[in-house]
Amino acid sequence: MLKKKRICRFCEEGIEYIDFKDDKRLSRFTTEQGKIIPRRTSGTCAKHQRQLTRAIKIARELALIPYVSEMTK
Repeated sequence: MLKKKRICRFCEEGIEYIDFKDDKRLSRFTTEQGKIIPRRTSGTCAKHQRQLTRAIKIARELALIPYVSEMTK
């Protein structure tokens, strides 16, 4: 069975640089536990995945997005 090839969202939209201030876009690429979604799951290309991880880490450091969302038991 053939899987459909995932296309990088950033390449499709023509985005050259992923900005760390765009917290809504960055939060889509993190799980509830705060982990960054890997490239094979999200479908981003290697170039944009590197920019994405760097932007998420900077945004976390500046408290634009949380390290971990709500603590649940």
